[in-house]
Amino acid sequence: MVEVELADITVHMSESAEMHFSHLLEKEKVSGMALRIFLDHPGLPTAEVGISFCPPGDSKPTDLALSYKGFILFVDRPSAPYLEDANIDYIQDKLGGQLSIKAPHLRGHKPKAEDSLYERVTYILNNEVNPNLAHHGGVVSLIEITDDFVVVLKFGGGCHGCGMVDVTLKQGIERSLLEQIPEITAVRDVTDHATGENPYC
Repeated sequence: MVEVELADITVHMSESAEMHFSHLLEKEKVSGMALRIFLDHPGLPTAEVGISFCPPGDSKPTDLALSYKGFILFVDRPSAPYLEDANIDYIQDKLGGQLSIKAPHLRGHKPKAEDSLYERVTYILNNEVNPNLAHHGGVVSLIEITDDFVVVLKFGGGCHGCGMVDVTLKQGIERSLLEQIPEITAVRDVTDHATGENPYC
């Protein structure tokens, strides 16, 4: 039997979620069956989180364990910081139910005011801008921040070649960055939109 260390992070799980997972585990009828919370691309704009079964023997010595009513939730040690203060809920409605996992640090920890301008801009892009652009298959990357505090961006995916990108840049991204980081003087797009192969609009 693999011994694991108890996680020193806080992951909040609602009573309805605990009941939901307990019911699923009972249906498996496997003694010692646990759960695993997994992260794909933590700290990046494409970060995602999910939960799967963890059969007996599949846990690792480096795993951390979160203990809930009637079951253990395993997490690999490198992923733990991204799950601090995460909330797991199971929301029931007339059509059934839906699992909700909200991890505020999934795409990285919010920088402090004294952190570099690059870190603060990157955090906003990863946590606010790119999740919205992803609905249209788009993404934006930080290329550089000039000496006179101009943020230089490059669009990709569905935003590459999109005719609405100027509106997105000026009314969305630039406005958000200027409001949150006053030292920024402007936001500039260096994308060659004429080469876009699959624009959203």
